[in-house]
Amino acid sequence: MDVQLLKQLADARESRMAVAVLTDVASGEQELVTRRYAGEHPLAEQLDEAFRFDKSGVASTEKGEIFIHVHNPALRLVIIGAVHIAQAVAPMAKQAGYDVTVIDPRGAFATEERFPGVSLHAEWPDEVLPAMGLDERTAFIALTHAPKIDDLALTIALKSECFYIGALGSRKTHASRIERLKVAGLDPIRICGPIGLDIGARGAPEIAISIMAQMTRYLRMGGGGS
Repeated sequence: MDVQLLKQLADARESRMAVAVLTDVASGEQELVTRRYAGEHPLAEQLDEAFRFDKSGVASTEKGEIFIHVHNPALRLVIIGAVHIAQAVAPMAKQAGYDVTVIDPRGAFATEERFPGVSLHAEWPDEVLPAMGLDERTAFIALTHAPKIDDLALTIALKSECFYIGALGSRKTHASRIERLKVAGLDPIRICGPIGLDIGARGAPEIAISIMAQMTRYLRMGGGGS
């Protein structure tokens, strides 16, 4: 790998940009392709699958074999609300490879004892989120049930590239939330609510499973369904 390509790869990692290094198996020639423009590449279909499933491998072309080496940024999960469901989701997400951040201005909830090994912020969402750079490898869930906290956070998330946005609440609660966000001039169509796949979940652990399942569907398959 030449120096220029190494620098491009380092810059991509620094800026959390998903890229792939394509190597011609026969000649050793290499090129770097960003996920954002992968759809314009002759190997668009193979690149899309590689990026979505974090899977490097060999692609066969008319000109020979090309090794696709995917360099995706680490997955991140931002949780608004240090509540019981968040306590169940956080360890599952960590096991699935996510870096987890919990934000809740209510300091009594956002404690190390309740969320060991998790990045905690006992601050308002608008004090933390702008500096995080919510990108296409970030999932975002709002769980407080408190509109003054969740709506503030969702307003920021909806303006970001998060691959998944979910919000806790009944259908009635979610309908009210949608109306408030529309009045604020936002398009809340991206919000999954009620959050999680409909598997008849009861209790925090099962709801956490349904959330993780829906997040995974959006990550790997682009969402769809409920």
